[in-house]
Amino acid sequence: MAQTLIHKAGTRGAADHGWLKSFHTFSFANYYNPERVQFGALRVLNDDAVNGGRGFGEHPHDNMEIISIALKGELQHEDSMGNIAVIAPGEIQVMSAGTGIYHTEFNKDGDNAVEFLQIWVFPNKRNVSPRYDQQKYDLDGKANTLVQILSPNQDDEGVWIYQDAWFNLGKFTAQTTLDYQLHKPGNGAYIFVLKGDLKVDGQVLETRDGYGIWDNAGFSLEATAGAEVLIMEVPMSI
Repeated sequence: MAQTLIHKAGTRGAADHGWLKSFHTFSFANYYNPERVQFGALRVLNDDAVNGGRGFGEHPHDNMEIISIALKGELQHEDSMGNIAVIAPGEIQVMSAGTGIYHTEFNKDGDNAVEFLQIWVFPNKRNVSPRYDQQKYDLDGKANTLVQILSPNQDDEGVWIYQDAWFNLGKFTAQTTLDYQLHKPGNGAYIFVLKGDLKVDGQVLETRDGYGIWDNAGFSLEATAGAEVLIMEVPMSI
């Protein structure tokens, strides 16, 4: 029988640093909730807004798969591997931190906030050589379907990471329904509603709600109103 959990948007950890406003689905920095440390291999899901001209100074990471999804504005990225890039809506960025990297992230716009998701996934292979990738995706051109943006496979659509994880984004009009089948036994899915309203196996979800489901083969989605959703399928054991 499927197991589930729900995280309503208003129950997330919140941090307001003036230049940075962040909501933490799982324990992060000064927010700690022993019941919300991770969802399987999914360790961090931060919903960030950075004021114009501000950002994160150089800081390190290691042995973590770090994913950024731009929602609004442009995020400037530089790292110790020599990458200099701008991440805009419709793009996903990944870094396999491996043996260790340093990077900075800044709002390229001096006036308006940039909004993005920062996601960390535990890898299934440690101390790899650090790597970087960035890919575009098109939700408007593939409305009412799921668009794969991440997988474990280098030859698949989207970016890849060192983990048996699959991420999909979807943009749906009202009354759209579809079924999602998990790719691998032992995986679960964390569904994060970016906009709108939908149901997962009948459970009502609203903007920025999160819903975890595992010990099952799949689930059904129904967009009760227009909705955008991110589905993160990850191993439940790491």
